[in-house]
Amino acid sequence: MDMIAIDLDGTLLNSANEISKNNIRAIQRAQSEGVEVIIATGRASFDVQNLFSNLELNTWVISANGATIHRPDGALFSSIPMGKEDVTEILGWFEKEGFYYEAIDDEAILTPQNGRELMNIELDRIRSANLKTDVTRLERAAEKQFSQTGFSHVDSYKEIVDRERNVYNILAFSFEEEKLQKGWERFKNHPDLTLVSSADHNFELEHRLASKGNAVMHLARQLNRSIERTAVIGDSLNDLSMMNVAGYSAAMGNGKAEVKEACHFLTKTNDEDGVAHAINHFLSL
Repeated sequence: MDMIAIDLDGTLLNSANEISKNNIRAIQRAQSEGVEVIIATGRASFDVQNLFSNLELNTWVISANGATIHRPDGALFSSIPMGKEDVTEILGWFEKEGFYYEAIDDEAILTPQNGRELMNIELDRIRSANLKTDVTRLERAAEKQFSQTGFSHVDSYKEIVDRERNVYNILAFSFEEEKLQKGWERFKNHPDLTLVSSADHNFELEHRLASKGNAVMHLARQLNRSIERTAVIGDSLNDLSMMNVAGYSAAMGNGKAEVKEACHFLTKTNDEDGVAHAINHFLSL
């Protein structure tokens, strides 16, 4: 195997938002055998660096769903920022429609000052619609969103546009299915954008040339590694682009049905060291 690309949330991270010792050991084993290991995530690179700060892990990082690639030492290797007009259009529409959003730039995750309030309003609507509804799972999803590192709050999207900084990824989050669908319909045919989903309650937008798949292919060319001898591991729809280009792929046991159908190998769940199981499988080929 030449390269192994690994998704983060729902894949390398377990339900407690941690990376198990078995997964770390499997990654280190692959690296000791000459395999280039890559983390491929929708998260910001600085958030990944924070997650890895106390771990013995040193890998390439594809972040913002393929819009940025950072070297193992943390230095920026390549990037594809979104156009300013697109950023203005997206964030203006999100604010008008009352979406909680996150915009990733080089330094921070930019998000509305009233972000928690926006989520709580939606949760209250859900509770009111059915008093017996258990919103515990939804509350956990919100807390996971807020567990990231590097937030910077803004009063208006115009602050983001006026900063004249690169924006690589914009995420919209909502507990209301109709609201998410409305957003998906609004941007699905946009000629300048890539539209993906990484979890049940979101969709994400990047430059049309940015995807995990394109980033994995770019790294394979730059590192003189074979894409046919590259394996990828993931659980969600934003992982499909890299699964479609790599020679080998594994779906997590907790993955989406579409991901399982697209993969060559079904591994264990993220709470059962599924990444380690998949890596050991690929290294045996």
